[in-house]
Amino acid sequence: MSRPPEPTLSAYPLRWAAACAGATLIPHLPNLPIWLGALAALILIWRVLSQINTPSPAPRFLSPLLAIAAGGLILFEYGTLFGKQAGIALLALLLGLKYLECQRPRDVQVLVLLCFFLQLGLFFDTQSPLIGIGALAGTVLATGSLLSLYTRHPVRTQLRTASVLMLQALPIMLVLFVLFPRIPGPLWGLPADAFSGRTGLSDSMQPGAISELSQSGEIAFRAQFRGTPPPPELRYWRGPVLTDFDGQRWTIRRTTVADHPAYPTTGAAYDYNMTLEAHNRRWLLALDYPAAGIADATYAADFTVLGREPVRQRIRYAAAAYPHSQAGKNEAIASLDGALSLPKDSNPRTRALAAQLRERDQPPERIVAAAIAWLREADLAYTLRPPRLGIDTADAFLFDTRQGFCEHFASAFVVMMRAAGVPARVVTGYQGGEINPFDNSMVVRQSDAHAWAEVWLAGEGWRRVDPTAVSAPRRIDGGLAAALPDDSALPFLVRPDLSWLRTVRDRWEFLGNAWNQWVLGFDQKTQRSLLRRLGLHTDDWRQMGVAMLTGIGSLLAALAWWAQHRAAPRDPLQRAWHRFERKLARAGVPRLPWEGPADYADRAARHCPDQATAIRAIAHRYARLRYSAGTTANDSKALHSQIKRFSI
Repeated sequence: MSRPPEPTLSAYPLRWAAACAGATLIPHLPNLPIWLGALAALILIWRVLSQINTPSPAPRFLSPLLAIAAGGLILFEYGTLFGKQAGIALLALLLGLKYLECQRPRDVQVLVLLCFFLQLGLFFDTQSPLIGIGALAGTVLATGSLLSLYTRHPVRTQLRTASVLMLQALPIMLVLFVLFPRIPGPLWGLPADAFSGRTGLSDSMQPGAISELSQSGEIAFRAQFRGTPPPPELRYWRGPVLTDFDGQRWTIRRTTVADHPAYPTTGAAYDYNMTLEAHNRRWLLALDYPAAGIADATYAADFTVLGREPVRQRIRYAAAAYPHSQAGKNEAIASLDGALSLPKDSNPRTRALAAQLRERDQPPERIVAAAIAWLREADLAYTLRPPRLGIDTADAFLFDTRQGFCEHFASAFVVMMRAAGVPARVVTGYQGGEINPFDNSMVVRQSDAHAWAEVWLAGEGWRRVDPTAVSAPRRIDGGLAAALPDDSALPFLVRPDLSWLRTVRDRWEFLGNAWNQWVLGFDQKTQRSLLRRLGLHTDDWRQMGVAMLTGIGSLLAALAWWAQHRAAPRDPLQRAWHRFERKLARAGVPRLPWEGPADYADRAARHCPDQATAIRAIAHRYARLRYSAGTTANDSKALHSQIKRFSI
């Protein structure tokens, strides 16, 4: 027996499908090639315009032709049809082409499924609350599109019905969210490019690297201190330590790692919880100098904290810092050779300056102090857009351009120290941080990226020296915006003249942080801790399955009960009468299904003779209000008052 043919779609569901497709594609447009966004928009517009009079499908040859051409362009654009970006582009293309050939209800169903996949794809790049709201709105429209195949109501009614369906599914979603086993790490099966393009520090540094990073206002990490946070001059967040120098670029030198730091922790401590954004590298940013105890971390000999794996998703860890510790005090002299090496014959003018600083056999402490004094008198300018440097970068910065960002200051100072015989190295990381007043967390942004120097002194170890602070002291106390001229190209929300907008930003970031902690941060460890407190063991799959089925079954039963009671009329008179029925039922006189108001009142009066007059009066007034013309609002109020006063 053959299946009957599906009916052809009317204009109504096609318009809903267009709205669903458009709402799904718009959030993806910034990440799609311009030509693909324009093609999808043209397809939607052309198809919608063709429905104004009589809906007509596109010519049969058009969809395959566009698919082949656009598929070739995607292959040319990305070099593949797989991977995160290419896959999203391909799905966007398929969505547009599917809408082009929509003729039957099944076509709309397939289109809605494609919309669901693309809404999920929004979370590959970011999982912000805004994306969540956008995906939720798209899901409501997709549900409305499915409803349009079976019902035809005004837009507001259709959206309300779709929203109610979503709300009905919300409790089941929450049960699955809490009880469904969490998979450790990021989404399984993500393509190889899923973690590319992360903003953050690099494992090397050359002139312009950090000034370019400082153009970003993205959050690098948050720190929630248990107690008073450190003052600005101690807010140095340690990242990669760069020792090797080829004359242009500073790079990391391989060092040994251990399960604990190679220095004793002394002095005042700062305890905090760190929320580190993904940066696709192994280092874990920590306030100098980090103590032992960071979970799943190792400690390098250069005091960098390293994770076991690259940080490919937002992570949290507890840490403690001892800023006044003496790190590297007992370091072997032989291990300092790398901190003294310079390319042969490089930066001759800086070498000559270093020779002047170390004349008369001054101790290293005096050489460091003399170098700082020289920098102070040199009147070097701190700028976000320094001129290009030549081959001898230290010479060009100190004697020619005399303008630079923090990497210029740190690099030139370390070259000067090495030339003077003082072991030195460059440390990159972040300096500063501002308190969000809504949750008292310290927010550190990419614009706070910084580079400073460390010099090794006998009997003391490695001492931090920040040459940038010599020429731009406000950089340390007030951040990047305070140190640069007013006309500098700062990130928009970092500018000091937009305080009202920064308040809005702080509030939004507070909400985003709560979303991160309670929704995105609900990982396997958090789930196990919660379920353990509830008496469930996540290792017992049968127990977890029973808990899920019990929870979902209970919710479905509650939903069915709610739907049944919601179906009852909302007429005020009937609500009042139901209240009267409940009072009589508690007295042992429930209404029988076939009884009308008069018969029910007669039986109740015989059962409760003391209240017979009141019962019959209420039933008579209800019947008159229900079935007689000419009643007023005062009559209705009188019935409500009469039932309210009635008691047995």
